[in-house]
Amino acid sequence: MLAVSDLLKSYPSPEGGRVEIVRVSAFGLAAGAQLALRGESGSGKTTFLNLIAGILAADSGRVAIDGTEMTALGEPRRDRLRAEKIGYIFQTFNLLQGYTVLENVVLGMSFGPGADRAHARDLLGRVGLGHRLDHFPRQLSTGQQQRVAVARALANRPKLVLADEPTGNLDHKHAGESLALIREVCRENGAALLLVSHDEGVLSQFEQRRDFAEINAAKGA
Repeated sequence: MLAVSDLLKSYPSPEGGRVEIVRVSAFGLAAGAQLALRGESGSGKTTFLNLIAGILAADSGRVAIDGTEMTALGEPRRDRLRAEKIGYIFQTFNLLQGYTVLENVVLGMSFGPGADRAHARDLLGRVGLGHRLDHFPRQLSTGQQQRVAVARALANRPKLVLADEPTGNLDHKHAGESLALIREVCRENGAALLLVSHDEGVLSQFEQRRDFAEINAAKGA
C-alpha cells in the first residue's frame, strides 16, 4: 500500500546551508497493516507524513501509494490521489470555520468519490457528535473539533490513513474511543494505518510500533 525509498527533505538554515529534516532510505506499509511510529516534537515525523500525503514536495526520493508514485505527479494529480486514497487526521484539525460539523465532513467527501450525507452522519454519530451536526467549529470544544477531524479523515473510505497525534487534544476517555474508532474503521475498509505519536498510552495499543529515529537518518532531526 505504501512504499517509500530514498526520501529526502531539507530546509535552508540561517547560516546559508541546508538542514535535513527527513532522510528515509526505505519504508513500507502493507494493505491493512496498522503501525505506530514513536517520535518526539521536532523529530520530523509530521514532515514525513506530509511528504507521504503529497502536501510537501520532497527534495528527492519516491513515495508510492497503492502502486501510484505520488512524487512523480503534478500538484493537481497529487491532490486527486490524496482525496481518493488517503485520509489524514491533522494535529491542528484544519476544519473550515465557516461550515457546520456535517458540512466539514461532506465537503471533504466531495473531493473523492462523492458526498454521502448518510455516511457522514453515521461517522459523526460514532464519534459522539450526532447531536452537533449543525454546530460550527468555534462552538465546539477542542476535543470535539478533533473528533470532527477524525470523522472527516475516515469519510472517503481511504486505503491509507495518516494520523498525526490524533488523540493529543482529547481527554483519556475520548482518546481511547477515538483511537478505537480509527482502528475499527480502518479494519472495516481494509485500510492501512500509519499513526505518529509521543504518547506511550497510545503507542502501547499497537502490536506493531517503531521509533521514527530508527528509519529517519536526517542529520538535523
